[in-house]
Amino acid sequence: MMITGAGIRRMRLLRSMKQEHLAELLGVNQATVSRWERDQLALSSEQAVKLERIFAAPRHAAVDAALKRLVEDSVRPVHLICDRTHRLLSASRPRQAEWRAPLAAFLGRSLFSYASAEIAAAEQSLEERGWHAGRLSSLILETGANGNALLPIAAGHVSWERIMLSDGSAGRLVTTIG
Repeated sequence: MMITGAGIRRMRLLRSMKQEHLAELLGVNQATVSRWERDQLALSSEQAVKLERIFAAPRHAAVDAALKRLVEDSVRPVHLICDRTHRLLSASRPRQAEWRAPLAAFLGRSLFSYASAEIAAAEQSLEERGWHAGRLSSLILETGANGNALLPIAAGHVSWERIMLSDGSAGRLVTTIG
């Protein structure tokens, strides 16, 4: 199937998706998406397959909104991030109470720089465990404290659950256990 720049732009706009977000989903930068849309750069066959998968995914914004609401209303310390970029999508009030800055300071930004050593190590092992391929969809891990005053992580256990979002990307629900 031949994918044209105009076709990419049309499908992206139909999904109310910014070039930056599509770039994030495909692991490229925004300028690359712009060049594709202007037919200045051809997609690789792997990129074309990923793009078709993203645009073929059913779009259920209401489901994402419901998930966000469930996270925000949870009585447990939980937050939802983009599985690949660690960008914060939503957080419960108990989770926000642990942080030393308002939610707006973190929303839409990667939280990976706040990760403890154990979280960073677990992240590095996800590919070999089959996480991104869908062979593993939940994981419980032990973490140490991160020593960060702004977004502290206490020593303990957390649960990671992989959830597909309506734009074809995966989210990760992070819940403190016990």
